[in-house]
Amino acid sequence: MIEAAEAAPARADCVADSAGGLTFHIADWARPTPGGHDDWSGALVLLRRGAADAPDGEVRLPLGPTADGRLQAALPSNVALPEGRWDVHVAYRDAEPRRLAPGLNDLRSLVDRRPGPSTSPLSVRIPYATKHGNLSLRSWRRAPHAEAGEIRLEDDTMAVRGRLYRVAYPSEWLADAVVEARCRGGEAPVRTAPLEVEGSDFSFTLAYAELARTWSGGADVWDLWLRPADRTMAPARLARILDDVADKKEIFTYPPRTVAGPHGEALARPYYTRDNDLAVRIEALA
Repeated sequence: MIEAAEAAPARADCVADSAGGLTFHIADWARPTPGGHDDWSGALVLLRRGAADAPDGEVRLPLGPTADGRLQAALPSNVALPEGRWDVHVAYRDAEPRRLAPGLNDLRSLVDRRPGPSTSPLSVRIPYATKHGNLSLRSWRRAPHAEAGEIRLEDDTMAVRGRLYRVAYPSEWLADAVVEARCRGGEAPVRTAPLEVEGSDFSFTLAYAELARTWSGGADVWDLWLRPADRTMAPARLARILDDVADKKEIFTYPPRTVAGPHGEALARPYYTRDNDLAVRIEALA
């Protein structure tokens, strides 16, 4: 039992701030020798999953002592963290980094987050526990960003409300903009629908029948974007990332609706992808 306790990974508590920064607190990390009481040669190491060897695949944050005897590392919002999943480790001097386990998370500042006006990329980092019990972060970095809000379903349509962030003049960007539905991996034409705009807020209604007109008979996935009238400007992906839920696909679920297609009846439903982007899936009846 003692050996198992000694082998257990250290745990890190995470505190989020409203700007998108994170602070990590480690209370039970036994630093290897050599190292006296004043030797804090440790680092919190973030490794991007699948790209740890890339030039931007590793971020090292210095660890320092706090008044209560814990170790602390800060990840400010202005430190660029490319999009992806980052596994959290702790390292001492040149030793091999070791995984950290999740502790307590204080993510209250992320709930219903409303970023201020800015044109810099929006930074979102949400800590979560992996299926193996390790600590990881999901990171997004977007400009512009279209945050999806309420989704209301009717018999054959979906009505979406949202807000645009990280553009200089949101109401001008949204003027005459449209929502684009792009069929993933297919040759179907892009479908569009107009927006209703009020300041930086927008809403639209998308008909499932429009997406089902070219249904292949298998599973078609339509990714949703906002496209400004000025085609020289970058579009914005519809997503829901301004809260404390790292993976929404299995949590935010919506009932399917039956829709007619060229191969018979199909099921249509909106869903959030593994990246928390908003999409619509058209597939055969079960």
